[in-house]
Amino acid sequence: MDPVRIEKNGGLADVIDRLLDKGLVISADISISLAGVELLGIKLRAALASFETAAKYGMEFPSGVNLKLPIWKEAQVSKEKCPQCEIKVIYDELLNQGCPWCGWESAKIKSYQQSAI
Repeated sequence: MDPVRIEKNGGLADVIDRLLDKGLVISADISISLAGVELLGIKLRAALASFETAAKYGMEFPSGVNLKLPIWKEAQVSKEKCPQCEIKVIYDELLNQGCPWCGWESAKIKSYQQSAI
């Protein structure tokens, strides 16, 4: 993942949206030793992400979450933002059929149209 600068007019909502979209993982190992003997060891793992991002990367959910609901199947489908309108669309649909919202067409679609002529 390459660092990307957020526009100067971007606010807190843009930062939170990007953070939940990409996810954030914090990992820390803490140990307290005395005379070479480890007295206390703590391993800390924390993740902050939307449920969609967490499902995409296969993260575990808290007990009691019903993963058999249709919404979870939808969350596991790969989606990408349309380059033109920036609405998330199923990746295969965006690549092979174009954006249903704004009509953007991928280079793949355009090459098929030109070869058909």
